[in-house]
Amino acid sequence: MQNQSVVTEFVFLGLSQNPNIQKILFVVFLFVYIATVGSNMLILVTILSSPALLGSPMYFFLAFLSFLDACFSSVFMPKMILDSLYERKTISFQGCMIQLFADHFFSGAEVIVLTAMAYDRYVAICKPLHYSSIMNRRLCCILIAVAWTGGFSHSTIQILFTFQLPFCGPNVIDHFLCDLYPLLDLACTDTHIFGLFVVVNSGFFCIIIFSLLLVSYAIILFSLRTHSSEGRKKALSTCGSHVAVVVLFFVPCIYTYSRPPSTFSSDKIVGVVYTILTPLFNPLIYTFRNKEVKNAMRKVRKRLMAVPDGK
Repeated sequence: MQNQSVVTEFVFLGLSQNPNIQKILFVVFLFVYIATVGSNMLILVTILSSPALLGSPMYFFLAFLSFLDACFSSVFMPKMILDSLYERKTISFQGCMIQLFADHFFSGAEVIVLTAMAYDRYVAICKPLHYSSIMNRRLCCILIAVAWTGGFSHSTIQILFTFQLPFCGPNVIDHFLCDLYPLLDLACTDTHIFGLFVVVNSGFFCIIIFSLLLVSYAIILFSLRTHSSEGRKKALSTCGSHVAVVVLFFVPCIYTYSRPPSTFSSDKIVGVVYTILTPLFNPLIYTFRNKEVKNAMRKVRKRLMAVPDGK
């Protein structure tokens, strides 16, 4: 079916129409974006410049996760920052499709990376004697390739179906970004079947992966009974960080895409969580109690400070 859209741009209502609140949002969004990209890039550079960390599968995946979070944040935040300065917030039809594609591309890849990180912790704790042989560099690179491929496949399927929808009149999106359900509300056709497809392709997928991750962490916790108290403490600290990131990522996804196709007023708040807060909190959660990463950061800082002196 050929797309019959005549809409050339969409208009966002944003988080607020109040000019004073928009000025506050500009400052907040700008600060959060700088902090998000800066913290994620700091983790990425730290791990890439520390052979000891880069050689560990856990930190190899963490570096990739930080890169994904920085990219994911950059899909929405610059546009949101600029929109907070204008009364009329618009995005071209092509820009909306690009934003939608990038959203599902990076988030789809992140789902697979989080799954790989959970598997890494399972092998490290439940099969420690076989860890180095199982989690070798070849497998890690394959999992990263699967993440890229999976994210691309998922987003391509979503965007191809979206391109089939005709947009022939209404173009006001009651949101601050292009997302599937708000776009379905504007389509000039019956979108019931497509809405069910979104639930299956995104919602049920998130539920299944989230359930598997929780089961894997439950198995890990059960196996810790045989470990020493020091080993249990270290494993719980690492797994606790992973679980926090998994919950922060999957709960908004499940809330947004696993329900019948519809839009709610709370969608904007949930959107803030997964587009703004999650990429910001991930590096904080992983590094707050991680001595290895903090020590590596100190070494990187010392090397950078020594450069001007020629040392």
